Amino acid sequence: MSPIKGIKKLPVSVNRELAPELFMKLARVSSDISRLDEKLRHSIVKSDLVNTLALKESVQSTKIEGTQVTFTDMVNDKHLSKQKAEHIEVLNYRKALALGQERIQNGYPLTTRLVLDLHKVLMEDARGTNASSGEFRKVPNWIGPTKRFEDAVYIPVEADEIESYMKNWEVYANKHPYGETMDTTHLSKDEFILDEITHPLLKVAILHAQFESIHPFLDGNGRIGRIIIALFMMQSDQLSSPIFFVSEELEKQRAKYYHLLNRTRGNSPDWYSWLDFFVDASGRMAEKLNSLLDQANQLAKEGITKCETHTEKLIYMITFSSPNITVVEAAKHVEVAPSTARRALNALVEKNLLFKDPLQKRNVEYFNYNVLELFDR
Repeated sequence: MSPIKGIKKLPVSVNRELAPELFMKLARVSSDISRLDEKLRHSIVKSDLVNTLALKESVQSTKIEGTQVTFTDMVNDKHLSKQKAEHIEVLNYRKALALGQERIQNGYPLTTRLVLDLHKVLMEDARGTNASSGEFRKVPNWIGPTKRFEDAVYIPVEADEIESYMKNWEVYANKHPYGETMDTTHLSKDEFILDEITHPLLKVAILHAQFESIHPFLDGNGRIGRIIIALFMMQSDQLSSPIFFVSEELEKQRAKYYHLLNRTRGNSPDWYSWLDFFVDASGRMAEKLNSLLDQANQLAKEGITKCETHTEKLIYMITFSSPNITVVEAAKHVEVAPSTARRALNALVEKNLLFKDPLQKRNVEYFNYNVLELFDR
């Protein structure tokens, strides 16, 4: 079978008869996401939970690319002096995600320039091709089950077309700076057009798929594409905090994920199937995050009632952000002397809120296994 070649520019369209079903499902999922945002605004673990969720997302997104590292591995090996190559990839993803979140929160839009900056961070000291980090590819590329061109299932746009396609992608993400509407002449008038003012959840699904199809980099396209999902959900005010990460659900159905992405390409793209899949995945993730937030809040409330000092409370809450913490880290976080932090940590161990290895005498690590269990389910 010959590989699919290239893509059409944005915007896109879906079968008019199928559109109502998609929008009904979208309304339900959007409501769940709004409920999550409202719940997060009043959560006592808000900022602490976001950091741990970002680590979980970094693991899941990197796992889609074939790495074997787990969330528990990343927490257990946090203080190793030399990180493994797979761990570096996860940590770089987290750094790139943090950079993007900071830019979006400061009012910087999702642009080609930001994408290039994210890629540079992602590829730093990573395995594979990092000579062109932060730069669009200048050579042809292809996607397939092997590295052989003969096995390609999709051939992305030519290198000299990337700038044009990314400019089109950027306008779709942010709308035209002078209020002009996008060209829809390449779309059938008999179909329902999803232009630049469509619902943000559908829009982010389209942005993600289109970015993957442009495939602007030699390596790291999938990971950058999934970071884009989290960033656009913030930019479009669907969530006030960077908490909506869908990589976990995409990884569970990796084969279907790649298959439906491929169907959005070529001269006869099927956008409905991809959007339907993405909305379903988002719905499952919203439901899981709502449940996780409830459990984390309950766990935090129960733990705080056992804390006897203000320092104990502060350090206990930090472990929702850093489930593996040392005396030095705790002291720095709450701005107390190391001896004070050590007493508080050991008090939390005695209350069974934290755990440590009794045989470890130097550089002792304190674990909040109750938090780890929430994220390892």
